[in-house]
Amino acid sequence: MCLITSHFVATFHDSYLANPSCSESSLIHNTDGTELWKWIIKNHCNNCLLWAQEDLARRVKVSDIDIANNKRAIDRYNQARNDAIECIDEQLLIALELVDAASVRTDSPISKVTKNARLNSETAGSMIDRMSILALKICAMRQQTERFEVDEAHRLTCLRKLERLNEQRSDLGACLDELLADTQAGRAYFKVYRQFKMYNDPQLNPALVAESKL
Repeated sequence: MCLITSHFVATFHDSYLANPSCSESSLIHNTDGTELWKWIIKNHCNNCLLWAQEDLARRVKVSDIDIANNKRAIDRYNQARNDAIECIDEQLLIALELVDAASVRTDSPISKVTKNARLNSETAGSMIDRMSILALKICAMRQQTERFEVDEAHRLTCLRKLERLNEQRSDLGACLDELLADTQAGRAYFKVYRQFKMYNDPQLNPALVAESKL
């Protein structure tokens, strides 16, 4: 059983960046249509939206209201991105038969792990998220190497950075493939780690709690 491979994930990331007008529904149709791919797609789409807002938030010749709107959008997309990471991990653990679909949301202990399996501190979902971000960096850095209005030194500097980014993604992809293979073979496992973004929760963010009492 091959759930996903880093090659297919990276290919999807790059394909979407080459054609960002594709809808999520068409993207799901072009993959295997599973819940797993649904969340891989959502994660990447939200990372792309987050990336664009991060660029806009660095502007200095716009109003404070514009920047505030960018910051709020960043918050929304970042939360959605993290939610998708958790769902990717849930779907992988279900597919690997380490948790039951009915209990995955209750955070029940993983009970189907081989005795000597190692616990991987980074989850497969977080690796896929990092690959998504690296795809964005690679795309943006490649564009820098193709600019005609800058000098050759700028293009060469960016080309070296592009080579390093490609190496980083290749290494990360190999680690993802190894983790999934080892998990499937009973040599390793990972858990769903809830992010508990307290600043987004009106009951946990002390500033929002204080504001609600005004």
